[in-house]
Amino acid sequence: MPTAIEITLRTLASIATLFLLTKLIGKRQVSELSVFEYITGITLGSMAAYISLDLRSSWTHGVLSLCVWVAVSVAIEYAQLKSRRAQKWIDGTPTVLIRDGKIMEENLKKERLTIEELLQQLRTKDVFLVSDVQYAVMEANGTINVLLTKENQPLTPKQLGITVQNAQEPATVIIDGSIVPEALATRGLSLGWLHETLDKQGLAVDNIVLAQVDGLGQLTVDTFDDQLTIAKPQEPIRTYVTIKKCIADLESFALATRNSGTKKQYAGMHKQLLSIANTLKPLLLR
Repeated sequence: MPTAIEITLRTLASIATLFLLTKLIGKRQVSELSVFEYITGITLGSMAAYISLDLRSSWTHGVLSLCVWVAVSVAIEYAQLKSRRAQKWIDGTPTVLIRDGKIMEENLKKERLTIEELLQQLRTKDVFLVSDVQYAVMEANGTINVLLTKENQPLTPKQLGITVQNAQEPATVIIDGSIVPEALATRGLSLGWLHETLDKQGLAVDNIVLAQVDGLGQLTVDTFDDQLTIAKPQEPIRTYVTIKKCIADLESFALATRNSGTKKQYAGMHKQLLSIANTLKPLLLR
């Protein structure tokens, strides 16, 4: 067999084998790999290249070696799932680098990390003062996670006593000029609704790069023509205006009536509707 053909066939066999074996290992980002998994990934890639180019040895021996490496890796992952002690021994444990705004020098030396490197990692988290940090922990995979002190954490609706509705995942209904019927179906929307909404904005499906429906049922569109100005949907604005009109009407009714009970009832409804309007305003006037 000619050398070029043999190398091509061995390379294709290596790629196929490596693809199937890595599917067994599972999905992990590079930043999430343990030390052993990182070494395993490098070794598998090197062995696959060796199988492709070393014509003096049998390619089946290389495939066998790949299988053994993957089998050991899967066995170690299984042991980690079954035993917390094995997980700690293989992956290691997190290390506290900062506690209550104080750097733990001994732990830095243990992780072979300098002050400059620690500060650099903090800056990637938008933290520039060590005193702002409640805890900084180096995880087993080497990443550093930071918990700010209470006064330096951003405010949340919960801390302000505001109840907000959980956000719903956006549905992508058009990609590269093609409608995605499954996405419409998951939101209970029809093709007729989509075409009607696009017609109101003067848009055609084949001129749309991406169209998504947010949690409130509003359609946002990105077109191939970047110079095209897309009108914002008017329904949310009209809804907000209607709510404000109702608020004004309730205030007017409360002032016009002479009955104290009715006046109190109008005032209560006015207060409730005003609270609703303030809650919905950021969503309706985006």
